[in-house]
Amino acid sequence: MKNRMNQNMRIWLFLAILTVVALLATLWATSRIWLPPFLFEHRGPFPQIPADIEFFYTADTVVSSVNVTLSVFLLITYIGIYRKTRSEFTIGLIIFSLVFLLNALASNPFVIWAFGYRPLGLGPFALLPDLFTFVALVILLYLSLKY
Repeated sequence: MKNRMNQNMRIWLFLAILTVVALLATLWATSRIWLPPFLFEHRGPFPQIPADIEFFYTADTVVSSVNVTLSVFLLITYIGIYRKTRSEFTIGLIIFSLVFLLNALASNPFVIWAFGYRPLGLGPFALLPDLFTFVALVILLYLSLKY
């Protein structure tokens, strides 16, 4: 009974942290105050980002930030499982979740902007890979927390 309560509390804590990360990423992505100024000035051959495309990159920023958080939770969960079982399969899951974490970091528009690049011209297709990754991470986290 006590183990079940701890697991439910952990799930609620994960959901609370994911909500906070999503809200902070949304606020940061929609606020031009926090974004680097080079995003809004015209440099070189790149045109300005149209307003309708900004929505997709804002959504991509939120989904990608949530993916980073989910990947960290998954990595922590698999490390905890490995400490209990010392299974070689769990090492593979740790590496798998680490690859998901690196993928989420590399596709995060904040990281892209920090290195001076601008995502441009992909529209909704910039968001789709992160949505698929999000679904995979949620399924993996659900399965790892259920058992």
